[in-house]
Amino acid sequence: MKTASGLRAEVDSWRTHATHLNDLIELARMDDPSLREELEKEIVRVEADLEKRAVAAMLSGPYDHDDAILAIHAGAGGTDSQDWAEMLQRMYLRWAEGNGYSSEIMDTTPGEEAGIKSVTMAISGDHAYGYLRSEKGVHRLVRLSPFDAAHRRHTSFALIEILPQLTMEEAEIDIHPSEMKLDVFRSSGAGGQNVQKNATAVRITHLPTGIVVTCQNERSQTQNREFAMKILRARLLELRRAEREEERAVLRGEYTKAEWGSQIRSYVLHPYQMVKDHRTDYEVGNAQAVLDGDLTGFMEAYLKQAD
Repeated sequence: MKTASGLRAEVDSWRTHATHLNDLIELARMDDPSLREELEKEIVRVEADLEKRAVAAMLSGPYDHDDAILAIHAGAGGTDSQDWAEMLQRMYLRWAEGNGYSSEIMDTTPGEEAGIKSVTMAISGDHAYGYLRSEKGVHRLVRLSPFDAAHRRHTSFALIEILPQLTMEEAEIDIHPSEMKLDVFRSSGAGGQNVQKNATAVRITHLPTGIVVTCQNERSQTQNREFAMKILRARLLELRRAEREEERAVLRGEYTKAEWGSQIRSYVLHPYQMVKDHRTDYEVGNAQAVLDGDLTGFMEAYLKQAD
């Protein structure tokens, strides 16, 4: 029913678009000079709409329509990398807000001096996963370090993990209760007195794979457990997908090990400003705009190449 409803809405949208185009063609055939200005404005709107539809047509993966789970993990670079992870958190929250998506931070591990060691957030909205899957990988920052007394240039790394938020029906992953270890504990983060006083935080360990998932930002232990299970199912699905891709790559003789540091994108703030995606060669000179959430160009360039 969910699939049928989505397809029906898409078909209706195209029919409305086709009707609008036919109306414009009929008005143009009238060759009335008084209509010229309005028609030109409508043509611009139609072209913009078609561009959006072209991008949306690329979002045809099995989970592209789903909400997303976005996790950020600080990598090599010490305090700078933890600060970099927090900068990326802000960037994606800004992107979500600017594009009409809702976001919620589900679990955070603060840094020792500044920033964060890791954060997991839920990004909800139409095709959230389809757009965000372009962000998966290692992100590299080059800047003058504010944590270095000599103010030298430092390079920091952070890993972005993107997973679809799957329902029980979509996940196609069976997890037996005997395969899980469930721990509950008091939340260490913000969230009000109820979070602090009661053991609402949840940690689930998947014993066969060793995957550990925590969620502590909800007031209810039940809510935390539900979201932790969503993350676990998504990570198990991603593990299965990665294993299949690795097997296919080995059979093709193309397998190369993905290692830390093989960044997908570089953000350079010194000695010049530039953000460049190494997969598509798409780059912009306004690094601050990107850090403020202007990621659409990078996402569309990735989708066009992947398509």
